[in-house]
Amino acid sequence: MREALTNPGQGYYTRRGGVGESGDFITSPEISQVFGELIGIWYISEWMAMGKPTTFQLVELGPGRGTLTEDILRVFKQLASVLSKCDVSVHLVEVSPKLSEIQAVMLTGGKVQPSPEDEPAYMKGISKTGIPIFWYRDIQDVPPGYSFYLAHEFFDALPIHKFQRTEKGWREVLVDIDPEVPDKLRFVLSPSRTPATQNFIQPEETRDHVEVCPEAGVIVQRLASRIEKDGGAALVADYGHDGTKTDTFRGFRNHKLHDVLSAPGTADLTADVDFSYLRKMAQGKTATLGPIKQREFLKNMGIDLRLQVQSVRSCRALSVPRQYS
Repeated sequence: MREALTNPGQGYYTRRGGVGESGDFITSPEISQVFGELIGIWYISEWMAMGKPTTFQLVELGPGRGTLTEDILRVFKQLASVLSKCDVSVHLVEVSPKLSEIQAVMLTGGKVQPSPEDEPAYMKGISKTGIPIFWYRDIQDVPPGYSFYLAHEFFDALPIHKFQRTEKGWREVLVDIDPEVPDKLRFVLSPSRTPATQNFIQPEETRDHVEVCPEAGVIVQRLASRIEKDGGAALVADYGHDGTKTDTFRGFRNHKLHDVLSAPGTADLTADVDFSYLRKMAQGKTATLGPIKQREFLKNMGIDLRLQVQSVRSCRALSVPRQYS
């Protein structure tokens, strides 16, 4: 999964990264600007509730095309008077050179410059609204400080381990070359328990098929440690469950389901996020709330009223005076 998505030469995100109508899948920010605007309002309300700290670092993991960050920055500009005494900056964690170029055009108009080799950020620029933006390859490179983290459809793209319960106990699901069909991959079960099986399957597990994403656990631990030390909050929005689902590994190409083992590097691969696992990995360092349905979150943030206002403005913009002969 890691190779298929992020291989430097042939990885899906490094070569294609097909977000949007012309790509392989579409995300909430690409559908409506309201999604990002409400998240921007949520961050500002959290910042105000925490006493308006003098530093506001917005850190997004896997920013896609940069659409979500652009919508959030629009809100920051509209509420500039509220943030006037705050040092605001944006920090994007992105491993794909192709996507970082798209983000740079979206957010700065392409006015970016590469950073010196000894600096943590590999690229930097100024947003169209005048806010400094920095790009990193790893969250550990983001400077410490009071931060608000955003992970929108990020964790679902991280590599997973798959496990199957058998009569002989738990076995790991592995990828193998099919000896009977050249250039074709297949799923196989490990002949015995693997180290991953011993480390990631809990004794109380009741499901027969389990997916675990260790990298997600490591990232959540880092986020929790940063928030505990420097302050802030994190918002995770993703397809997921609370420790109940089983086989969710799938691929998307041209907005249709795609065989995950077919033509690696040409399709998006994803697996639903286990929010119960993320909560456990936070290890009590921070308060964890949710998960709740995205619909509930947006309704609580006032999406109904925002859409009504947007609809009225659209009608006014489209109204044409009658022509009388």
